[in-house]
Amino acid sequence: MRASVLSDWLAQRLDRGNGQPVYRQLHRLLQQAILSRELPAGTKVPSSRLLANELGIARNTVTQVYEQLVLEGYVTSTTGRGTFVADSAPDEIVEAPEAPAQPPAPTAQALSVRGARLVAGSGVSKRQMGAFMPGVPDVSRFPAQVWNRISSKYWRRLRPELLTYAPGGGLALLRHALADYLRTSRSVRCTPEQIIITTGIHQSVDLAVRLLSDPGDVIWTEDPCYWGVRSVLHVSGLRSRPIGVDAEGIAPSPDDLANPPKLMLVTPSHQYPLGMVMTLARRRMLLEYARQHQCWIIEDDYDSEFRYGSRPLASLQGLDTAGQVIYVGSFSKTLFPGLRVGYLVVPEALAESFATASAELYREGQLVQQAVLAEFIAEGHFTSHIRKMRTLYGQRRQTLLDAVARRYGDALPTVGGDAGLHLVLQLPQLPREADDRKVAAAALERNIVVRPLSGYYADAARAAPGLLIGYACVPDEEIAPAFGLLAGAIDEMLGRGA
Repeated sequence: MRASVLSDWLAQRLDRGNGQPVYRQLHRLLQQAILSRELPAGTKVPSSRLLANELGIARNTVTQVYEQLVLEGYVTSTTGRGTFVADSAPDEIVEAPEAPAQPPAPTAQALSVRGARLVAGSGVSKRQMGAFMPGVPDVSRFPAQVWNRISSKYWRRLRPELLTYAPGGGLALLRHALADYLRTSRSVRCTPEQIIITTGIHQSVDLAVRLLSDPGDVIWTEDPCYWGVRSVLHVSGLRSRPIGVDAEGIAPSPDDLANPPKLMLVTPSHQYPLGMVMTLARRRMLLEYARQHQCWIIEDDYDSEFRYGSRPLASLQGLDTAGQVIYVGSFSKTLFPGLRVGYLVVPEALAESFATASAELYREGQLVQQAVLAEFIAEGHFTSHIRKMRTLYGQRRQTLLDAVARRYGDALPTVGGDAGLHLVLQLPQLPREADDRKVAAAALERNIVVRPLSGYYADAARAAPGLLIGYACVPDEEIAPAFGLLAGAIDEMLGRGA
């Protein structure tokens, strides 16, 4: 394009009626012309006065556009000579094969092996609330007024140090409050310095495996187990060995025991997703085995506060005398998932290393929120909220169990409902053309969210059909009608009449 026809080209493309400022349109059009080489390098562009007159716009607008283009390297300007299109073509790549005129758009094949594996095995749902989403608390009952009062106080009296990056391990005020709470409620043996604040279980596990293992090391996981943690392990470079569970919890075979792992990941207080409690004998066996073979145990205590009919169980970490247990927890189920605050309790000898690595890898912040949470705990609101929600969830659990019993009696048993926020509805062996994944898909068509139990197994030979049904975030009066819709999907897949 010759500079003499540039004004006509621009005039045809400027749209004075689309609401976008003329400055932005002119800047974009000149960029486009230079990048497409319609205005070749070395071309002299019209003066700001001439272009403004020909386009019928203010000269100051053209001047601002030219100045911006100079800053961005599209043009150069020399006093007395004028403004010229800069030579901005990329340097030629030495011995590069000739590129296609139009490179193909990236596809799924562009992912790495572990990236493709992560996406293919993803268990994340597009729905995060409603009947019967497992693992989601009733966020509508969160004491927002109390939280807002504390938060407002911190923002009114804001200290500048709360707006910078978090110190290694997190805010000292929160670590002290958590240490007091964990000692009394979970029998965790710790000092504030042993607590590392994270954004949740995923980051806690990620940090632990990065610091305590190398690519190729073996980690035992329960089978079935939580899909989210399994995804973290898939991209960590570890070799995951799924270990079956029985009524006492994780149950390694003699062959398993003959090949010690570097780490074990367990949910002793409430196995996820089946719900059994690890017995004292099994706990002592694991701790002694870990001590003898120098294995690390990661204890995921994801929802231990919610037990119905009995007191919350003591932690595995509280029995550990050799310093082999990494205890992890979060506030996602006790308060609300969007809070994104979790924590690790690490052996004293590792505390400084974990705090340093956390700050180095993740550059945490959210110190105001951590301060609010610390005061929320210290004032007793946290334990009060848990007591109220335990009562509410216990009622909803019973309402769901009653609905299951009315519809199916003993034909479809439930397991894992003594604690937590979900129960598992066991399904019979399904017809060849159906499985629990298809039951879940049929339920979703009825606006009901459940998770297929088989998806939690790594070993297909062990997989059992069933559905994870969350009741915590479903209002009492909606549980029975929602289960009726779910039962319709189940009966359809089982080939039963209504």
